[in-house]
Amino acid sequence: MKSHAAETQPPVDRRRFLEGTLAFAASAALLKSSPGYAEEKAPEPKAEPKRKVKLGLVGCGGRGNWLLNLFKQHGGYECYAMADYFQEVAEASGKAYGVDKARCFGGLSGYKKLIESGVEAVAIIDVPYFYPEQARDAVAAGVNVYMAKPVAVDVPGTLMVGEAAKEATKKQRVFLVDYQLPLEPACIEVATRIRDGALGKLVHLASFGLAWQAWPDPALTPNIESRLRGEIWLSDTNLSGDTIVSYDIHIIDGIMWVMGKRPVSACGMARTCRPEPHGDRTDSATAVYEYDDGTIWTHVTQSLSNGFDIALPTLSANFFGMTVTAHLQYGGKVYVRGGQKHYAGTCGSIYDDGAKRNIATFHTNITEGKFENASAQRAVDGHLAAILGREAAARRKYLTMEELIKENKRLEVDLKGLKA
Repeated sequence: MKSHAAETQPPVDRRRFLEGTLAFAASAALLKSSPGYAEEKAPEPKAEPKRKVKLGLVGCGGRGNWLLNLFKQHGGYECYAMADYFQEVAEASGKAYGVDKARCFGGLSGYKKLIESGVEAVAIIDVPYFYPEQARDAVAAGVNVYMAKPVAVDVPGTLMVGEAAKEATKKQRVFLVDYQLPLEPACIEVATRIRDGALGKLVHLASFGLAWQAWPDPALTPNIESRLRGEIWLSDTNLSGDTIVSYDIHIIDGIMWVMGKRPVSACGMARTCRPEPHGDRTDSATAVYEYDDGTIWTHVTQSLSNGFDIALPTLSANFFGMTVTAHLQYGGKVYVRGGQKHYAGTCGSIYDDGAKRNIATFHTNITEGKFENASAQRAVDGHLAAILGREAAARRKYLTMEELIKENKRLEVDLKGLKA
């Protein structure tokens, strides 16, 4: 199924944009010891891989094919099977990468045939609503999982992904969630200085997920097949999780990485203001989160073609101390400003380089038997935070994380009329 290439593979001039009390010094040990929150290290370049991993791709859209090309460039993977809801899309990708047509599968159950085709690993890059079930089934079959974000659209799906990752560890299989910002050296330097007490007492956080365009939202058809093409599914909350989950999760994950924990509550407001909406995505929203120590975090999101200055960071987070500020963003300048641990750095191509690093790590973990799968728990926490913000803003009410998880609200999709 088609992934949203405009979010994940924008034109070159935009890629760089995709591209209480709390004493951070006291919490540094916790951050470095918590699963999924330890300081990341970009893998060093290695010699030619000694063996190839048989890889299957689920989701042969723009981002899926882009990532598959990076898997191929790595040299340690054999493109072995393809699956996409649209059979012709799977076959086109298969032809491009030399995959036997007999191992190119269509329909909703195509991914199951891919899992059974003899693959050793699967890359899940299609429509997020389907991710949890696909990951669960892959792990059950003993297959290693490389999963794009967002990993789920609701609480039950998010928790299912967390359980699948735990099961993968038990089975000695790899489960890697593909986030890039925590692998960028300049971002690692900022996070390390924050953890070493650069900010002193944290006062508040402010973050932004400003999508540079409105996702396509054509008229509805008798079934959702048309919504699975292009980027249309981004306008349907039950397929994408809404913009705060499908797009903003990049920076929300970065905040989870630095903070080492998820917030305990949120309140907010949201609105849909585009003319003649067909999908139910939110056009703009603000969520105000609170941590268990009283620290406040404000997040602003939008998906509108309103001509805002794209020279501004579209995915960014600010950490405010009493006299020092730290800044992270998905590409461009990052820093710690003020105090004794001042730092100014510039990120490389986070999107490209981060994916390459994750692909290399995935191969290393498979071939060297490393099954800690630490990225999964951070992904669970980040998605729960994003969903909490979405629900609090949509309902215009105060909502705790405990209430959200207990409610366990499932987003349903009507699959009638789709090819099995």
